Amino acid sequence: MHDIIQQLLLDSPFYQGAAILLVAIFMALLAPLPREYQAFYWFSQLARSLSAKVARSDRSANQQRVAGSLSVLLLVLPFWLILSFLLELAAFPWFFECLFLYLCLCDEQFHKVAEETGQALERQDKQRARRLLSQWVYRDTRELSEVGMSKTVIEKLMTTSIYGTVATILFFAVGGAPLVLGARMIKQLEYTWPALNPQYREFGRPVYLLSALLYWLPTQAWNFTLAIQGGPGALMQLFRPAKSPLPINNHLPTCTLAAKVLDTELGGPQKFAGQRVDIARIGTGPKPTPHTIRAALRLLRLSKGIWVLSVLLIPSLWAMLRLLAHA
Repeated sequence: MHDIIQQLLLDSPFYQGAAILLVAIFMALLAPLPREYQAFYWFSQLARSLSAKVARSDRSANQQRVAGSLSVLLLVLPFWLILSFLLELAAFPWFFECLFLYLCLCDEQFHKVAEETGQALERQDKQRARRLLSQWVYRDTRELSEVGMSKTVIEKLMTTSIYGTVATILFFAVGGAPLVLGARMIKQLEYTWPALNPQYREFGRPVYLLSALLYWLPTQAWNFTLAIQGGPGALMQLFRPAKSPLPINNHLPTCTLAAKVLDTELGGPQKFAGQRVDIARIGTGPKPTPHTIRAALRLLRLSKGIWVLSVLLIPSLWAMLRLLAHA
């Protein structure tokens, strides 16, 4: 018995990490911060202020890319170093790890916004639906139709967990809270300076490519989670990822899979500051409706539940194997 307790104590950092993850995930789902009080919302505002001064369209493409690369370093490196040192110096690092993970998971509350938007669309209250979406996406929402808003909600729902739950679990297991925090800051910059937006086409390309590299594994893991719920056709889609000449490939395969599983149409043109960007439509099903948003929410809950369950099961199985080995 003494040996078993000693072995479990040796593995305590593993169990503590799982507990920190679970607490952060449930806090983000059950007690989210209002959008205007989220740390990454402020980070976006800071990034926008910086880009307004340095993202100059009259410069050459190379100069814009250099400016974009230096802006990423300027915004990410100082904050990341300070917060990482804070973790090292803290008397109770587990508290700050949980806090950082919670802040990195705040976008997971979008499912509530999606529910409210779907309800507003069912009541034909398009103005309220547009207001709700405008706080969460960086494309124009003022002229979106019911179909356009339904597509936007579903695409956001199906991609948020990539840099939310999935990336947090994987990155925390590999590099702890500092890796989760650094990757999340880069993802926020990618959303703030979308390379799909003509204004940031070159300026935002460095952070877009860096984000694509960082989030390749979480994206593949999430896509597999979606595909196993869509049958053989969706699984085959994993080996035939959709491609586009536009810088949207970070999320295009995920949206293609979601369209397949939900049997609906996604994609289509988007507007940024009044400028139209033509994007191919994906999926062969009918156009989405508020009822499709409900189906997307069910798909999201089941997919996310698989990942949360894995955080519960893996430590439990590990402890069980330890006990059996000493039996």
